[in-house]
Amino acid sequence: MEALDLLLNRVSVPRLIEPAPDAAQREILFGAALRAPDHGGLRPYRFLTVEGEARNRMGSLLAEALVENGGGADEKALEKARSGPLRAPLVVVVIAKPQDHYKVPKAEQVITAGCAAHGVLLAAYALGVGAVWRTGELAYSAHVARGLGLAAGEEVVAFLYLGTPLNPAREAPKPDVVDFVSEWQG
Repeated sequence: MEALDLLLNRVSVPRLIEPAPDAAQREILFGAALRAPDHGGLRPYRFLTVEGEARNRMGSLLAEALVENGGGADEKALEKARSGPLRAPLVVVVIAKPQDHYKVPKAEQVITAGCAAHGVLLAAYALGVGAVWRTGELAYSAHVARGLGLAAGEEVVAFLYLGTPLNPAREAPKPDVVDFVSEWQG
């Protein structure tokens, strides 16, 4: 796949089935993540893979967080939280792990982690692997952070869902670039 085709045509693929990406594909996915822009070469991110039965445990963790957050969790909302990780055979949790650095602000390091997540999505599209970034408010819950084993200062940046596309990829929308770019003249 040509690089510009990839950049201009990648779309989210929300309907995913087995199989998950295999070991060779995962090597490429995470290799692409490691190419994220990274001022200072800090690699301020890490990844957790969640698959098989662990997806049910992640769903339970999300439902517990919903209750703990006092979100008026009715049974429908709890079931949605529990079933979320089951939408794909593989969930990759992208975690920012910012470090104290005299030259690289923590906010920039979190952006780098987001770029690493985007690298996974781009590589998935290039490989024909279905992928979608579905994080949501529960990703930012202290309960979820504890349950996933995050260290102090770490934060979830993304839940990436990966698998085999159930349907052909839709065509990428083509917004007009001029709607997003303006010149600053001081």
